[in-house]
Amino acid sequence: MNDWWEAFWFFLPAGFANMAPILAAKAPGLRRWDTPMDFGRSWRDIRILGNHKTWRGLISGTIFAAFIGWVQYRFIGNSPESLWFILLATGAMGFGALLGDAIKSFVKRRRNIPSGNAWIPFDQVDFIIGGLIFASLFIRPSISQIIMIFILYFGLHITVSYLGYLTGFKKKPI
Repeated sequence: MNDWWEAFWFFLPAGFANMAPILAAKAPGLRRWDTPMDFGRSWRDIRILGNHKTWRGLISGTIFAAFIGWVQYRFIGNSPESLWFILLATGAMGFGALLGDAIKSFVKRRRNIPSGNAWIPFDQVDFIIGGLIFASLFIRPSISQIIMIFILYFGLHITVSYLGYLTGFKKKPI
């Protein structure tokens, strides 16, 4: 059970980063920072990413991931790593999670899947893949940890998405 907890704890900043754009979009002071990452450009007559992948989401998710890393650092109290290392690693993990989501959106548009429509399992693993790639620049999780992260966060993504739907943060359940 301890291994599952460690996998959950390790990837928690990426999980929060994945939720941050939805929360930031609802924050009154941040609404005006909704510039699309693709700046409204198209490629082959199809929007590159669309209006829902914004700089506000990418930046807020990266900052939120680093904040969660800071909370984790304070919670542990006696970390062998410096605070700067933790902030960089967790910020990179959050950035990677959101970049993974943006890359999936690019592919989704090329496959003519409308924005907001489910694309299982890619909607659930895009942020995991991106977060793990960027985390590996700082920390190398074991294969068993990676498998546990995929299992845990795949299930958590579905659960949290559904709760977001029930509470009005999302328009569709998954």
